[in-house]
Amino acid sequence: MIIETNSASETLALGEKLGKAAKPGQIYTLNGDLGVGKTVLTQGFAKGLGITEAVNSPTFTIIQEYTEGRLPFYHFDVYRIGDIEEMEEIGYDDYFFGEGVCLIEWAELIEELIPEGAISITIEKDLEKGFDYRKITVE
Repeated sequence: MIIETNSASETLALGEKLGKAAKPGQIYTLNGDLGVGKTVLTQGFAKGLGITEAVNSPTFTIIQEYTEGRLPFYHFDVYRIGDIEEMEEIGYDDYFFGEGVCLIEWAELIEELIPEGAISITIEKDLEKGFDYRKITVE
């Protein structure tokens, strides 16, 4: 499925729609260049799960846990992961194979750990179509 958005609010709304549809145990991978809107989409996703607290990218902590919504939400940012052993140290499999929902930014960096059946989201810019245009592929 390919969705085109033309503003941050449209990207947020798409994230919210995905969050409302999320089921226990699902894993979403989120890929795209810096500044493309991954955090905006994630904020919408959290909103769709019923999370009201501020959601920011956990670049330096690797994972943020949110438990106030209808499902536990585990937001990973693996941009700064040096090697796979760091994921093992934080006990990634407890999150990946638990009852919550995982969303992993920069997931291509740990693709060997991503289970089959994960839902892939890729966000791309196209400046020829406008500064706020985003092409979002969900598969």
